[in-house]
Amino acid sequence: MLPIAKADFIEGMAKGMAVLESFDTERQRLNATLAAQRAGITRAAARRHLLTLAHLGYLETDGSHFWLSPKVLRFSGSYLASARLPRIVQPALNRLAALTQEPFSAVVLDGDEGVIVARSGTTRVLAYGLHLGARLPAHATSTGRVLLAGKTKKDFTQWLKGRQLPRLTPRTVTDPRDFRTLIEQVRAQDWCAAAEEHELGVHALAVPLRSMRGETVAALNVVASPGKRSLDDMRRDLLPLMLDAARELRPML
Repeated sequence: MLPIAKADFIEGMAKGMAVLESFDTERQRLNATLAAQRAGITRAAARRHLLTLAHLGYLETDGSHFWLSPKVLRFSGSYLASARLPRIVQPALNRLAALTQEPFSAVVLDGDEGVIVARSGTTRVLAYGLHLGARLPAHATSTGRVLLAGKTKKDFTQWLKGRQLPRLTPRTVTDPRDFRTLIEQVRAQDWCAAAEEHELGVHALAVPLRSMRGETVAALNVVASPGKRSLDDMRRDLLPLMLDAARELRPML
């Protein structure tokens, strides 16, 4: 996050963005009271921001509740059209998918979530909910763990400090000490496999995508059902292809 002087900080804009970010899959429709609670502002302020965002076309309303309008997709569309990373990795994702008939994606870290910024064109991707812009919990996914392992030990400790690790399936690692050990293992082996920790019936494998400076800028990921490929099969058949792709992409990142 870019440091900013207090005099340059526009508090009203920050509150408006907080209100906009209050909408998610759990709360698709909000009234002023709920928006205030989720954004951490007063109900009166939330109401004004909701009305303003509706006036600008970013929200729709029935008079009491508000929900996101298609106009918010302008932000993601502009990012995907202008960002360098998705354009660079897309050919590699398509090539891997064509070779293996499995869905591949590229993910970046945003706080405690991974965000899919590119994916292969196979329709099987959608079966796992891995659409562009999907946000996945970093602690329970192979991509999130690869990205967290890319942090310095100090930065990772700061990320983990006081953080709850929700249990999403019976297999999810939620103990902070166990999770720290897991990230150290990922850092040492330079890849990560996750078995049904985010979603039952889904195995995942991820490797880091690094720049020439050695910075982890994204994670390359593949998912498969246990009935089709075991984790051992994925490590044997897919991991070498993914590591090769990561090496090929490095000079461009």
